[in-house]
Amino acid sequence: MKKTKLLNAALSHLVAQLGHNDMIVVGDAGLPVPPGVPCIDLAVMRGLPRIDLVLEALESEMQVERMVLATETLAATDGQMPAWLPAAWRDLPVEAVSHEDFKQRNARARAVIRTGECTPYANVMLVAGVAF
Repeated sequence: MKKTKLLNAALSHLVAQLGHNDMIVVGDAGLPVPPGVPCIDLAVMRGLPRIDLVLEALESEMQVERMVLATETLAATDGQMPAWLPAAWRDLPVEAVSHEDFKQRNARARAVIRTGECTPYANVMLVAGVAF
């Protein structure tokens, strides 16, 4: 049995396959997934699982170099980093793009992880770094 927080086999497998600069998207329940991009659908019902808990589990195994957020996400939090981001990632470089651009960039992601989060614009693109 694994010792880290991340127990979901599909998520753990995804993280293990990532290379430098590969991107994954963790999104709310309404974020569209482009055709051809794998979707790991964790949504059970509204609010479950919450995006902060999914990100906390990913943070235990994934080396993140930078993030991409929609300008609408930052506007909804008065320009502050969203509270649902793990504390360890709040000082990482962030690229802000329009929500429309964010959705188009999803086509280049290795996967989109769908949560049950229903907070508007609760979406983040994580860009993999290296641990050495």
